[in-house]
Amino acid sequence: MNIFKFVLVIPVALALWGCGAPIVSEPEPETFPAERAVVEAEYIIDESDLLVAESFALEAEPSVLSELEIAGLYLMREEEKLARDVYLTLGDKWDIQIFSNIAASEQTHTDAVKKLIETYGLVDPVSDDSRGVFASIELQALYNQLVSQGEVSVLEALMVGATVEDLDIKDLDELMAQTDNTAILEVYANLQKGSRNHMRAFIRNISNRGGTYVAQYISPEALAAILASEQERGRAR
Repeated sequence: MNIFKFVLVIPVALALWGCGAPIVSEPEPETFPAERAVVEAEYIIDESDLLVAESFALEAEPSVLSELEIAGLYLMREEEKLARDVYLTLGDKWDIQIFSNIAASEQTHTDAVKKLIETYGLVDPVSDDSRGVFASIELQALYNQLVSQGEVSVLEALMVGATVEDLDIKDLDELMAQTDNTAILEVYANLQKGSRNHMRAFIRNISNRGGTYVAQYISPEALAAILASEQERGRAR
């Protein structure tokens, strides 16, 4: 080192020493995912969305069901289970409350259909109630597809939720047109009311994240009418 460099180094070192102890950056406070904060405040499930299976079964009258009515009950038993299973899986993946809240509602929905199946002496298609297991080949494939899509991002998971409710509303429209059985119609009406509530919640959260949901199964007009109305409360008749 030459003398010139040495002279420069000493004042710099002394200046740094005089500044006191080295500055240590404080760790940033822990923050929670924005998704959780938005979603948990977004949807509080209405008590009427939690169906009491026994109350519907008590109202069921002795009847011989048509093949269409039986097929409809079988479809909705597994379709409501599909909703529950998809939401539980995506809730585990993203840890946001909307999925666990709505999964609790879907559990009572599939239980209500199961109770009707038992009341009419039919064989429950759900022999294995494990998550992600379905007797229907089509619903098994749909479950796999929806979970795969929903694991991409929180926004995609919410899109999946809206899609499940979209399908549910469409299928229930068709099934209600195939029966005049009072007990079945009342269960279906309450399932559909719940689906409309769930769809409103999912789409509000999609919009909050800058996304847009386009109807996949029901008409754009039907979707617009649902979104223009408030959360429904009380028992549907």
